[in-house]
Amino acid sequence: MSVAEPRSRILIVDDDRRLCSFLEKFLTSESYAIVSAHDGRSMRRALADEAFDLVILDLGFPVGEDGVTLARSMRSQYDLPLIMLSGKNSTIDKVVCLELGADDYITKPFEPRELLARVRTVMRRFAKRINLPEQAEVDRSAAVCFDGWQLDPARYKLSSPNGENVRLTSQEFQILSALVERRGRILSREQILDIVANRNWTPYDRSIDVLIGKIRRKLRDNARDTQFIKTIRGVGYMFAPQGRD
Repeated sequence: MSVAEPRSRILIVDDDRRLCSFLEKFLTSESYAIVSAHDGRSMRRALADEAFDLVILDLGFPVGEDGVTLARSMRSQYDLPLIMLSGKNSTIDKVVCLELGADDYITKPFEPRELLARVRTVMRRFAKRINLPEQAEVDRSAAVCFDGWQLDPARYKLSSPNGENVRLTSQEFQILSALVERRGRILSREQILDIVANRNWTPYDRSIDVLIGKIRRKLRDNARDTQFIKTIRGVGYMFAPQGRD
């Protein structure tokens, strides 16, 4: 007698009970085990009581803690794949989700099959990540220097020429690292997003521009005479420091 494989468990956090009920039925029919929570308190209780393979979290709540607060709280305690939902299709919402480390972002209303496809993709990528053999320490810790700046991947640290520690969000650090590692190469917005977030966003998405702007300010990059990150009009961005390493 064969033993059935355990079903992947998904926690849905949304104050829309009708949506939760619909997704419970739909995803259960696709062989997932679903638990719903409708506020921060019930979300924390569920995460404490059970083990989950993925969390689907709404960005906006009319009362109490919002999705940003809940995502940060979850990220500080659990290493779980996260898909965020939002009723808004704005650049700022997408930037917020990127900076929170969301693995995907879906705008309401959405097709159930699209959500299912994204759930499968995110879980597959997460499984590959946690099953990858650990890289040699020398590969992970090699710091990169440019014009007196130092980018240290092992410590998630950026140091200015005068030794000051420059604080970057996780997404800002990943974007800068992606550009630095590919210096001299032009990367489109879609390529950068795919590298740092492992997902495809719409070709007209400008959330990456906002994050690039923040990185430039922290690098003290002059927008009129860019020294590090160059804008290639109509294409994307290129890391091309003028000074010596």
